[in-house]
Amino acid sequence: MSEVNRREFMALSGLAAGGAALAGCGTQGGRGGQAGAGDARHADQVVTNATVYTVDDDNPRAEALAVKGGRFLAAGSNGDIANLVGPRTERIDAGGGTVVPGFIDAHNHPSSAGMRHLTQVDMNIRTIEGMKSALRERAQNTPPGEWVVGFLYDDTKIEEGRPLNRRDIDEAVPDQPVQVTHRGGHTSVYNSKAFELAGITVDTPDPSGGHFYREDGELTGKVASLARRPLQRLVPGGSTREDRQAGVALIGQLMSAAGITSVHETGGNSQGLTALQDAYDAGDLRFRMYYFPSGGSLLFSALKQAGVRTGFGDENLRIGAVKYSADGSASERTMAMRTPYVGRPDDYGISTMSQEDIDRAVDDAVRAGFQIAIHANGDRTIDMCLNAYERIQRELPQADPRFRLEHCSLVDDPLLRRIKDIGAIPTPFYTYIHFHGNKWGEYGVEKMEWMFAHRRFLDYDIPVAGASDYPPGPFEALMAIQSMVTRTDMQGREWGPSQKISVPEALRICTINGAHASYEENIKGSITEGKLADYVIL
Repeated sequence: MSEVNRREFMALSGLAAGGAALAGCGTQGGRGGQAGAGDARHADQVVTNATVYTVDDDNPRAEALAVKGGRFLAAGSNGDIANLVGPRTERIDAGGGTVVPGFIDAHNHPSSAGMRHLTQVDMNIRTIEGMKSALRERAQNTPPGEWVVGFLYDDTKIEEGRPLNRRDIDEAVPDQPVQVTHRGGHTSVYNSKAFELAGITVDTPDPSGGHFYREDGELTGKVASLARRPLQRLVPGGSTREDRQAGVALIGQLMSAAGITSVHETGGNSQGLTALQDAYDAGDLRFRMYYFPSGGSLLFSALKQAGVRTGFGDENLRIGAVKYSADGSASERTMAMRTPYVGRPDDYGISTMSQEDIDRAVDDAVRAGFQIAIHANGDRTIDMCLNAYERIQRELPQADPRFRLEHCSLVDDPLLRRIKDIGAIPTPFYTYIHFHGNKWGEYGVEKMEWMFAHRRFLDYDIPVAGASDYPPGPFEALMAIQSMVTRTDMQGREWGPSQKISVPEALRICTINGAHASYEENIKGSITEGKLADYVIL
């Protein structure tokens, strides 16, 4: 890292060793002042005495900004902005602090995550005994026979050095069904009671696109991807409309504290969309939303029938792409690859869609007027998605389709050339290198030089967008910047150093590139006159 970039890095992020969270940096900002607070000639709000990184190539740095009617009026020197101050203008002295555009998380699950925080057992616990205690306590406060459900479990962050299994859960909760979902979202661990209710035994065959894990002739309790369906069908929703709205309000508070002003929610349903609308009506929606209905969902069918297309809505709540999931998880080491996992020569990961499935999904989305977004982690799956995108462009050319490759974790040069040529938008995980370091050994050093390949995406002039996929990855944007710039994990190990990028490049990925992924680069993503006044004071 050059000395200039090193200074910029420290000024921008204020990072200490081991990571950072904006909540510790005194953030302020968001929707930029009250419309109409000033008069016709003056700003509603000004921020002065700052180092402003605008992410606007025509005006990259400033020391002050002005807002009027919820949009940026100007960015310039303190003297320039002083001319816009009137008697009713709100004045914020940044005291030399750094100001950046509001962060945009281009792949996240806030409405479902908020609900989980309110209703499920938080399994972000570092010991097996601690997890057993948490499940036991919840079971004691749950009516007999009802499910106990946990989330945010991580198999690589356990002090005992082994994953949670069926017998552990049986010891804690023997008589009620239990589901503990990995924070990656593609595998869960169940107890014996859950398997009994679902009629699953050690002899139950693996379905296509899923796997029951076995050891010494017994089920371990871990179940991957589509094999979970018979179990998940038994888990009740257990939430009210009011609960779901409260979940959106809660996650909004957490994300606002991290400086996130816009989110792309992927894989949503009608209940999630209603919760967002209810939160917006109540003044509890703290981020702008680009909402992806799940492919095959009742919501997607209803939107198509009504003639609704991508882009319907406004800058606060807009219908986005339709989302499908075609393979497993990077953090759970189940994504579909061309070569096997380290130490598992017969394990190439899990595909959840065939080429024919992907072709049909893309055809349906494009003909209905929807942007298409497919969860594609491994190189094998990315290749299949590009096959479908290239085919539909030959058969039904679109002027600006912005096909999305959600996660797009493992690439190579031929794939990168195809991504560039078709104009696809990858959204690789931006906090994963730092947060999930204990998992990367199962991919190996060679693969890690091509995973979460921010450097190569930029070198190919591909408008890569930043994404946390929360809950699977932390959503703190400063952790994301650290992760992309240093490529080091929480133990200080370096993974794929050839993929390092600069702080200004990382900031663009977290802001304007996210706006581009939702066709909104002309209204947000930079501190530019006329754009929505979403900003963060660090």
